[in-house]
Amino acid sequence: MSVRDRIGSHRPATVQATVEAWDGDRQRSRGDSLATEEPLEIRLAGCNVAVTMRTPGDDFDLVAGFLFTEGIIRNWADIASIAYCPSEDPVDAGNIVNVNPIDPNMVEPERWRRNFFATSSCGVCGKASIAAIKQDAAPIDSCGTVDGRILYALDSKLRQAQDVFAQTGGLHAAGLFERGGTLLAVREDVGRHNAVDKVIGQAVQSGQVPLRDHILVVSSRGSFEIVQKALMAGIPIVAAVSAPSSLAVELAQATGMTLLGFLRSNGDGSGRFNVYAGAERITWNTGEQTR
Repeated sequence: MSVRDRIGSHRPATVQATVEAWDGDRQRSRGDSLATEEPLEIRLAGCNVAVTMRTPGDDFDLVAGFLFTEGIIRNWADIASIAYCPSEDPVDAGNIVNVNPIDPNMVEPERWRRNFFATSSCGVCGKASIAAIKQDAAPIDSCGTVDGRILYALDSKLRQAQDVFAQTGGLHAAGLFERGGTLLAVREDVGRHNAVDKVIGQAVQSGQVPLRDHILVVSSRGSFEIVQKALMAGIPIVAAVSAPSSLAVELAQATGMTLLGFLRSNGDGSGRFNVYAGAERITWNTGEQTR
């Protein structure tokens, strides 16, 4: 990868490597595409908020989504400007994003240090964490239903939209669907939570939140962080292709969210999934869905 590729906001999502490939007792050298993983420092009014390891691309979506799902901003109107920080160091160029808020009171470095250090070092702690999340996010406000047959197809639709995963096999994806099954946005990243922040951040920028009529599908397990971020965006249905965690299920049940795990498409209109919370939103009608 050249220095030119590493400078500025257009950092590549993939890099090339040479590998020694073995197939049985046969060996050959060949090229391989790797998913890029680099740090992104998020600043608010020049103050460091967090550093996350991410795949470059859709960085402003990631920053907006992160600030929104962490409760730092309420909507896109809270942001006066967002830009990459200039740097003469090619390693830092394109890896630092600064957001200037409309309200200077949003800058609370001490609170960020407490919250993000605790989350990254020891994890969240059961029901105390659920209580804290419920203080910051309203329960899900949607009584809309979705036909289970539509859900069967969403895993396949998400997988077909994962362009960088097709090259590398090394990225998570988050897809935002409307209740009729139309894919509205997909974002990829080495971090499953980053992919969710990116897709929610895109919705924040376009003024779509809260996402009361939408479905979030993730190509990973259903973790507490993913359910928390979906809750902050008002998303009523979250589906994961792998298993949910116990705390994710508890949070979904406590806030009125529908949570699915092990979502699989069979490719013929059928599939399977487990419902861990909010089964009342899933119907098996062939007619028009009701709200």
